[in-house]
Amino acid sequence: MRLLSLILFAVAALAMEDQPPTLSLGAAAPGFSLPGIDGKSHSLQEYSGSKVLAIIFTCNHCPTAQLYEARIRKLVDDYRGKSVAFVAIEPNDPEAVRLDEMGYTDVNDGLEDMKIRGAYRRFNFPYLYDGETQSVSRAYGPKATPHAFIFDAERRLRYEGRIDNSQRESLVKTQEACMAIDALLAGKPVPVEHTGVFGCSTKWKAKSSGRAAEMKKIEAEPVNLEPAAADALRTLRKNPTGKVLLVNFWATWCGPCLTEFPDLQTTFRMYRRRDFDFVTVSTNLPDEREGVLKVLQKYHATTRNLQFASDDTYVMQAAFDAKWESGVPFTMLIAPDGKVLYQKQGEVDILELRRIILANLPDADYLGHRAWWATR
Repeated sequence: MRLLSLILFAVAALAMEDQPPTLSLGAAAPGFSLPGIDGKSHSLQEYSGSKVLAIIFTCNHCPTAQLYEARIRKLVDDYRGKSVAFVAIEPNDPEAVRLDEMGYTDVNDGLEDMKIRGAYRRFNFPYLYDGETQSVSRAYGPKATPHAFIFDAERRLRYEGRIDNSQRESLVKTQEACMAIDALLAGKPVPVEHTGVFGCSTKWKAKSSGRAAEMKKIEAEPVNLEPAAADALRTLRKNPTGKVLLVNFWATWCGPCLTEFPDLQTTFRMYRRRDFDFVTVSTNLPDEREGVLKVLQKYHATTRNLQFASDDTYVMQAAFDAKWESGVPFTMLIAPDGKVLYQKQGEVDILELRRIILANLPDADYLGHRAWWATR
C-alpha cells in the first residue's frame, strides 16, 4: 500500500511538472489543423474572416465542462452574424483519464466519443480533437476545462480565463468571456484580461501512468462469488442498498452476456464512488461454480457476484421477477425505493444505460448534474 501511494504521488508530481505555460496576453494565436467531430480538418486560417475568435478548451468527461456546454451553445447563438467565431478544442489524452474521473460522464475524451457527445447535446460549434499529439494544447497551455482564449482581429490574445464566474449557472454574476468579446467588437480595451479557471485539470500524456496504476489496483482487488437462494433474489429485487442498483443476470455459455460484461464492469468502475452499486447474478447451475468464477476472474469482476443456488432455474427467475420468463442477459436498474428505472431483455445499449444511471444518481455533491442528464 505504501509503495502504491509513493507511485501515485510521483505520478501527480510529474503531471504538475508537465503543465506547459499558458499563452501570454498579446501573443499571436498558435496555428492548428485538427480533426473535428464533423469528419473534417479545421485550421486557424479557416476563421480569419471573423473580427473575434474565441477558442475554448473543453472535454467530455469533466462535470464542470458539461455544465458549460449549454452556455457555449448560447454564446454561439447570441453572437451569430456578429463576426465572432467559436472553436472548441478537446485537449485531453483519453488514456490519461482514470475511470474514477469518469463518474459524471457516459463517454471518454477520444474523437469517436466526442462525436457521440456532440450529437447527443447538439453542438452548434466546431469541436476539435487534440488528444493524440496535444501539440496545439501545449502551445496554448489550458490549465483546466473549460478554459477560454479570446483573440482580436489580428489574432492577438486579449482575454484568457473562465467563461463566467460560477460553474452553477444560477449563481453567475459576471460573464468575463462576453465582456471581452463585446469590448473587442466595439473597438474598446478588454475590461478584464485574465482570470483563473476552474474545472478538471488538463489530462496531459504524463498522466497516463495514473490510469495504468488504477488498473493494477483494480486487478489486485479480490473477485468473490456467493450462492444466492430464492430469498436472496427477492431481497435483491427490493434493493435494500440505499443506492441506485444495477442487476445483471448472465451465464457463461451466453455470447451476448460475455459481449456486454466488460462494458458493465467498466460502468461500475466509473460510478462506484457515487451512490451506485452493481450486482451480477450467474444463472449457471450450482455445480458450474468453477466455470463461473473463471469468467469473473478473467474480467476482474470486483462487483458483488451471485450464482443461482438452486438447479430450478424457473423458481429462481420468478423469485426475482415473476414477469421474467425468458433467458439471459437480463438487466434491471432499480431505484433505492424499488422502482424499476430501466429493464432490458437482451444485450443493453451501454450509452442508454449510463445516461439513465446518471439521470437518477443523487447529485448533492455537485448540484445540477442529475438535471443535466435528465434533459437535453
